[in-house]
Amino acid sequence: MNVRRIFIISVLAFFVLLFILQPDSENVLTAPLQSTDRVLAFGDSLTYGSGASSQSYPLQLQGLIQKEIINAGVPGETSSRGLERLPALLQKYHPNLIILCHGANDIIQKTSKNILKENLVKMIRMSKETGAQVLLIGVPDFYLFGFTTDGLYKEISKQENVLYEGNILSRIENDPELKSDRIHPNAKGYGLMAKAFAEILKKYKIVE
Repeated sequence: MNVRRIFIISVLAFFVLLFILQPDSENVLTAPLQSTDRVLAFGDSLTYGSGASSQSYPLQLQGLIQKEIINAGVPGETSSRGLERLPALLQKYHPNLIILCHGANDIIQKTSKNILKENLVKMIRMSKETGAQVLLIGVPDFYLFGFTTDGLYKEISKQENVLYEGNILSRIENDPELKSDRIHPNAKGYGLMAKAFAEILKKYKIVE
């Protein structure tokens, strides 16, 4: 292999690594929420708060950011059902921010990743069409060692240019002291979710 070819490969490898390591959500345009703006927490049991519903992450997050948060989590829901349900909620509440945490049941049921990705992208685009900002939450693959967050979530966040948090659920799933059962967080776990989401919203000046 000649020197020129080695140089080209090295340069390409550098830019690939730079792309992989670039900060999540770095180029997303955001706007501060006004006092009357609403937040829609949309998802399945992880949003609903199964295991500690009186201390779900939407309820705890509401206290941290002092904004009205509508808990639209439905236990057991797949992304396909979520996609059907979302339009009516957007029309009813006109939220200014969507926290989208969906896909756990697709992963558990081993639904096609292509279907999951397609559904999440449609939800994001549907939300953005109404003028809402979107924070996408990465869901772990419960079949992988270490409960690694499925890579499709980060792909989608980059593709659709939305805010992204991909670490907190994986961290909770790896710590039995933060869970109420094999999958769902307990009150402390939901509290950590709320704190992680609040930090992102404050970092990007969506809330103070």
